[in-house]
Amino acid sequence: MPKKKTSTASPSEPKPKESAVQLIQTVRRQTKTRYSAEDKIRIILEGLRGDHPVAELCRREGISGNGYYVWLKEFMEAGKSRLKGEALRGATKGEVALYRRQNEELRQTVADLMLEVRALKKSLF
Repeated sequence: MPKKKTSTASPSEPKPKESAVQLIQTVRRQTKTRYSAEDKIRIILEGLRGDHPVAELCRREGISGNGYYVWLKEFMEAGKSRLKGEALRGATKGEVALYRRQNEELRQTVADLMLEVRALKKSLF
């Protein structure tokens, strides 16, 4: 009985062509733009100002209308929770260290002043 030959693609053989839809999806995935938080806020505020229609703004910035409204909803929810006091601003490590140093210095100053006040009170009586 003869053995069946299995076809294995060699590196020299061309790969099967992608369909047009697959090619478009691949290109879109590879060229997807990431926007920074500052860019998103700038775009949202520009849309809220109302100088230009949102559709025109989205075309100019290269985003979908749906993407704009998702950002807008996130922006509004963050503001709402901030106003309710649910979200507190997180300080960086540097800020925390600075505040702790300042706090310690202020405590030391208050302690020194209290000692001076006691000494003055004792000297008067």
